[in-house]
Amino acid sequence: MSENEVVTRLRAAGCVFAEDEAALLVESATSTAELASLLDRRVAGEPLEHVLGWVELGGERYVVGSGVFVPRQRSRVLVEAARAELDGKRAPVVAELCCGAAAIAAAIHRARPDTEVWASDVDPAAVVVARRNLPADRVVQGDLFDGLPLELRGHIDVVVANAPYVPTDEIVMMPVEAREHEPRIALDGGADGVALHRRIAAESVTWVASGGAVIIETSRRQADLTVAALAAHGFTTTILRDDEIDGTAVVGHR
Repeated sequence: MSENEVVTRLRAAGCVFAEDEAALLVESATSTAELASLLDRRVAGEPLEHVLGWVELGGERYVVGSGVFVPRQRSRVLVEAARAELDGKRAPVVAELCCGAAAIAAAIHRARPDTEVWASDVDPAAVVVARRNLPADRVVQGDLFDGLPLELRGHIDVVVANAPYVPTDEIVMMPVEAREHEPRIALDGGADGVALHRRIAAESVTWVASGGAVIIETSRRQADLTVAALAAHGFTTTILRDDEIDGTAVVGHR
């Protein structure tokens, strides 16, 4: 099967970036049979990242797996914000909540190898994948801070979270590949999309060190709600926006 044939099938399936995807599929396949299998999965609607087994974030590749949330490029806003917060800190501690594949935590650790990085997710499938991107003993299964070592309480310099922020009623409007192949728990943010943001803000008070920060990905439309969630618990907030990657985050300082 030639790359042109792969492009043709991808175009017929409605893939917008058919040429780019074809090149990645051809690169990943070790045989014609494997290429045909990968192509069939993609044409059937499986996310490209699940088919390839990895996602690119900030120029590096991180493992993802079927049934696990796929990090988007806009989440780079969390990585850059965390790096800015860690500047000048020695041996800082970072915790990624709702980590999914933990690509964000892994990217932070790659940028700052001296960082003690932890990651947590309630989904056992996500934990399995995250342990391939971070040291296994630094990834815990738990609801938000549950499962993290108690000695971290009050000593975390930066909490980062791409918690689900799609309003429940709007999930039906998401692309089919997200609705059918990513876990609902990683998408559903409650009635207004920021239910988890409120919980993170409330629980972070006892976990974040004095002078530390909570960084939560959100949308341009919901940024004010995320600000309110953090402000209600005494955090001083700043909205960050990166139009190039369509990334929005709110930083709350203690």
